[in-house]
Amino acid sequence: MIIYGKQVCLYALEQHPETITTVYVAKKGILPQKLFHEYHDKIKFLEEKWAQSMSRGGNHQGILLEISDFEQSTLSRIKKNDFIVVLDGLTDVGNIGAITRSAYALGADAVIAAGVKQLNFSAIARTSSGALLDMPFLVTHNILDVFNELQQVGFSFYGAAMNGEAVQDMEFESKRVLVLGSEGKGLSKKARLKIDHMVSIEMKHAFDSLNVSAAAAILIHRMGYAVK
Repeated sequence: MIIYGKQVCLYALEQHPETITTVYVAKKGILPQKLFHEYHDKIKFLEEKWAQSMSRGGNHQGILLEISDFEQSTLSRIKKNDFIVVLDGLTDVGNIGAITRSAYALGADAVIAAGVKQLNFSAIARTSSGALLDMPFLVTHNILDVFNELQQVGFSFYGAAMNGEAVQDMEFESKRVLVLGSEGKGLSKKARLKIDHMVSIEMKHAFDSLNVSAAAAILIHRMGYAVK
């Protein structure tokens, strides 16, 4: 797959050299000297118009990579962990990437995008600043199957909702799932039936809600430490 943008490309070059097929450079000096020498045989120089074409008009910042296709994790692997983030019907790759980045940085073990059939992994790699390349991630259409399997191995489910208990006042089970709904619809009816506890973020000023990725970062951070 093709990824582009300086931050994600440099991350991939430094952390995942085994995945790199071709390095496309459209801006002089974009690569640090060390990486330029390391990948010299894989570098191809592009004119701006071709770089724009490959990035489909996106902000490539002078560098694009062709890397191995992203390999999803499996539910059987993911359920061996302790802290999982489930996205209930989220489709916006900007929010998904930001949540994946926070999940990886703040100690969640895996992300499951449920209720969707497919996602653009190239875009999520970019919007996660490369965190997707290191985070176990699974796309699955049937959210109930996910909940049932996780429930069978002892997970407790915590759903993000405006009317939930304040997250700063809670302690969490060691095997825990944070479920985040879409900004427009919130948690689906299917998800709500499986939730053990609703959690919310107490606001200091009268305001309706946070962006889902901002809320996710706060909840993931709290749930990473306040474990029984």
